[in-house]
Amino acid sequence: MLDKAKNKGEPQPYLRNLNVRWFDFDLSDVLEMRFLPEEADRYTAVKGDVLVCEGGYPGRAAIWDQDEPIYFQKALHRVRFYEPERNKWFLYYLHFCDLEGTLSHHFNGAGIQHFTGEALARFELPCPPIPEQQRIVAILDEAFDGIATARANAERNLRNARALFESHLQAVFSQRGEGWERVALETLLKRGWIEGHLDGNHGGDYPRKEEFISEGVPYISANCLDDDRIDMSRAKYLSPYRAGMLRKGIARDRDVLFAHNATVGPVAILRTDEAKVILGTSLTYYRCNLKHILPEYLAHYMRSFCFRVQYEQVMKQSTRNQVPITKQREFFHVIPPIDVQENIVVVLDRLFEKGRELESIYQRKLAALDELKQSLLHQAFSGQL
Repeated sequence: MLDKAKNKGEPQPYLRNLNVRWFDFDLSDVLEMRFLPEEADRYTAVKGDVLVCEGGYPGRAAIWDQDEPIYFQKALHRVRFYEPERNKWFLYYLHFCDLEGTLSHHFNGAGIQHFTGEALARFELPCPPIPEQQRIVAILDEAFDGIATARANAERNLRNARALFESHLQAVFSQRGEGWERVALETLLKRGWIEGHLDGNHGGDYPRKEEFISEGVPYISANCLDDDRIDMSRAKYLSPYRAGMLRKGIARDRDVLFAHNATVGPVAILRTDEAKVILGTSLTYYRCNLKHILPEYLAHYMRSFCFRVQYEQVMKQSTRNQVPITKQREFFHVIPPIDVQENIVVVLDRLFEKGRELESIYQRKLAALDELKQSLLHQAFSGQL
């Protein structure tokens, strides 16, 4: 595709790794590339062919079931059986090996792994008689259809639970009662907030990978935030001496943390007994002036649509997926008097906790469905179905 000397022929839609899902294809973003007529046999899949990813997600595969052939890039393997009825058995076995973790034994590459054509050719496939394969595949098809329906329902309920809380947030922050004000964020925070932040480094050398240790001063980044909580099990640690060299990005108990880089949006309140927690460059801390705003109120407000539209507007004006500190200081917040904030926090905390309980229930259901799928496949390929 990138070699102009070879890039000849007529533009044709073709499949990439990204288009191949397990058991299906995502055709919402199909690109075109030039193919010569004599390349058609080598780079087209016909109905019944299995397409297997070499890289990206090695081993992920699906059966092309449309009547019209489709071109594919050479980062995909085409598997065409002499007896086409074996294709679904092969697909289920690939998926089983992937879930069991044994498929990766066939990959090579220390960093980016690949399922090469040579490795695929050596891949051993259990082969009971075709009628037995068809019997087991029919059982799996029916079970997987039921699992897919149950999963879709659980995912819809999960989305509804999140949407319900967001609608409550929108209702609360859209009202403007007596004493409500629209004020700049910086006026609500303790003096020195902007100076206490990152300006390209930590006020010292940025910690290097080899400087992190097993215990010490916690160091967290955006991947530690799950929108409402901070997962300290993902934290890294610096020695007190090394942490003492850093003068910026130092958070403390009850600071509101905001992920402003790469994954923008998650918000959580830091609850810690540590004297300080070092923040990576993907996080901003907000240290509230408690005479004006409660951290709990600010955190809820920053999860609302009212706040989201502000940082999304900043992101639209930039080529990078981030919201710089200098832009954050210009954000506005709608706040009521402290006593009203306290009442709002009580209501939203209760709703938030209820939403979190519902989300936990649906997440457990999704995990149980995944376990059921793996169990069925294990039974299928161990002769128990």
